[in-house]
Amino acid sequence: MATIEECRSALDKLSDNMAGADGKVREAAALDRSLSCHITDLDITFVGRLKDGRIEVLDTLQGPPREKAQIRLAMAGDDLVAMVGGELNFAKAWGSGRVRLEAALLDLFRLRKLL
Repeated sequence: MATIEECRSALDKLSDNMAGADGKVREAAALDRSLSCHITDLDITFVGRLKDGRIEVLDTLQGPPREKAQIRLAMAGDDLVAMVGGELNFAKAWGSGRVRLEAALLDLFRLRKLL
């Protein structure tokens, strides 16, 4: 099972990857939205913002998110680490229910470019 530190490191790496992306990926990541990522097996939530093409983690909370962020992710820690490491395809994980992504419809259309 991935640790809290490994999950935080994976989010930082994802942020770096998005910031260095080009074209449609960079455009999709350019949203300014509140964000939560609930790590279900550790029962912790990283909360922050997707802003200027980066994920800025502002806090780590015990349990599920207390407030409804505009973009909400939920997954096991191992799945987060595997996705960022290129070992797990996000679209397949989302389609199979291993990863949950909730957002406004227009945001989902923009975020699909990240796939």
